[in-house]
Amino acid sequence: MRIKSLPDQLINQIAAGEVVERPSAVVKELLENSLDAGADQVSIEIEQGGVRLIKIRDNGSGLHHDDLSLALSRHATSKIGSLDDLEQVASLGFRGEALPSIASVSRLTLTSRSAASEQAWVLEGEGRERLPEVKPASHPLGTTLDVRDLFFNVPARRKFLRAEKTEFGHIDTVVKRIALSRFDVAFRLSHNGRQLFQWPVSDSTLGSERRVAGVCGEAFMQAARFFEHDAADLKLWGWLALPSFSRSQGDMQHFYVNGRVVRDKVISHAVRQAYADVLYHGRQPAFVLFLELDPRSVDVNVHPSKHEVRFRDSRRLHEFIRRTLKKVLADSRVGESEAAVLKATPLQQASEPLPRLSQQSALTLPSVKPSPSPSQLASQSRLYSELAKSLPFEKKGEKNQILEPKLAVQQEEHPLGYALAQLHGVYIVAQNNDGLILVDMHAAHERITYERLKTAYAEQGIAREPLLVPLSLNLSEAEVNAAEQHQSVFSELGFELDCIGAEQLRIRQIPALLHGSEVEKLVQDVLADLLMFGETERIQAAMNEVLSTMACHGSVRANRQLNLSEMNALLRDMEQTQRSGQCNHGRPTWTLLSMQELDTLFLRGR
Repeated sequence: MRIKSLPDQLINQIAAGEVVERPSAVVKELLENSLDAGADQVSIEIEQGGVRLIKIRDNGSGLHHDDLSLALSRHATSKIGSLDDLEQVASLGFRGEALPSIASVSRLTLTSRSAASEQAWVLEGEGRERLPEVKPASHPLGTTLDVRDLFFNVPARRKFLRAEKTEFGHIDTVVKRIALSRFDVAFRLSHNGRQLFQWPVSDSTLGSERRVAGVCGEAFMQAARFFEHDAADLKLWGWLALPSFSRSQGDMQHFYVNGRVVRDKVISHAVRQAYADVLYHGRQPAFVLFLELDPRSVDVNVHPSKHEVRFRDSRRLHEFIRRTLKKVLADSRVGESEAAVLKATPLQQASEPLPRLSQQSALTLPSVKPSPSPSQLASQSRLYSELAKSLPFEKKGEKNQILEPKLAVQQEEHPLGYALAQLHGVYIVAQNNDGLILVDMHAAHERITYERLKTAYAEQGIAREPLLVPLSLNLSEAEVNAAEQHQSVFSELGFELDCIGAEQLRIRQIPALLHGSEVEKLVQDVLADLLMFGETERIQAAMNEVLSTMACHGSVRANRQLNLSEMNALLRDMEQTQRSGQCNHGRPTWTLLSMQELDTLFLRGR
């Protein structure tokens, strides 16, 4: 068969297979055009999940009369004009493919008026190759795109569409994600004549938080911390949920690069590393984050959907994101942003309960109180008795030996308040100005001990253990080259590696803390990280896992009886310890029942 040129209409329909995957893709492309046109009011009307109608109206700059027909031509755009423009593109759209692709598979009506024109103009198309003439119309400043009968002339594609509810769910997600990227734009969405939401322009932090709460829910906002961080030409800001507000899926992860919704493996890996040590196994973090950088540092011309990007210096960006988020989480001590922290517990997440603990990480809570030996009891008591000496408590009632805080101390405000009692030898019951606090005694002490072990280990340096019989690894040439290139990284972490061939590596020395571990597999995983991301924390994570186990076994156990002074000393330690809201396994260490919640529970005030 001879080679021949394809008709323009068929070319557009082929392109539509990538750009117009489903109705939500149409909504995304048209909304991006509205934002690029400078609109601050956007209305979206949907019928039958977008199959029957997608109507988007904005008050942007509009289209010139002579540009209407050109707008439906392939690769016609006002956003770039040269390769230099493409390499630093700041607009959401730039390919010039969306409108002609949509017009080729639907009945499209484009109505627009620019500021330079006193007359609006309309162009109608029905999936034909030749478009009719532009006609005068009545329309305010801006543009309205009316897309009807999507895929009417491509029945095979239409058969692949899901149910109306499913398709509209994708549209709802797209609109909300874009609405989160532009707080300076008002959005209104309706489906089958029913308005679902209308968000006004936000010019304050409070207004922005209301929109975030509208998308992610009030529980997210109560558990989230707002932050901003600048470093040279990079800026990261947004809302980061505490680890105790976790999800079973990554459905509440919104990341924007220069206002564009993106999905990127470098970013995802950096976020996962930031949440290491504090997130429950298998759970997903929640966040709304915005990264701002020089447009020349990111390549958005990777895929027609423009969801994927490529960074010029991905290693530097990975480290910036990881360090920033890790610091935000580490600084989330008890007492900082109490209103958010105190509410950030799974008690308010009835729809997203934490899974049961695995056998490996679950605590064994015996029904019969064990009888520890005198030496064990003395060792455990000494841990908090020393700290309790400095707290001014007085005895009331010599018989029961009940300790109560003196009035002067009780008036001093502490985020976790003061202990009242111990419940079944497992929980500490405390009271603060907001209500009742419950603390998992073992989980809280486990985190405190773990953080102290990490600090001590970092200060003392890494103990090294030479191997009597070196371990040999067969690797790829790229992995061996990475090992040679990052010799200093391995050396700092206690490893000594020798390259004994183009595809062979020998391990002569390991960190003493990793004695008995699967060192060969660990080194391979580290090299894989270095090849992909330019850095790794796997070795540190493996050593932290050992320290975590030591902390778990060295913490106060269930049914260990503490007096009030020891319990209060534990509460004060929690307030001073990083990441004290979660134990080493990611479980919450404490929760608050506010006076309002207690009043509601007992129907007070009704």
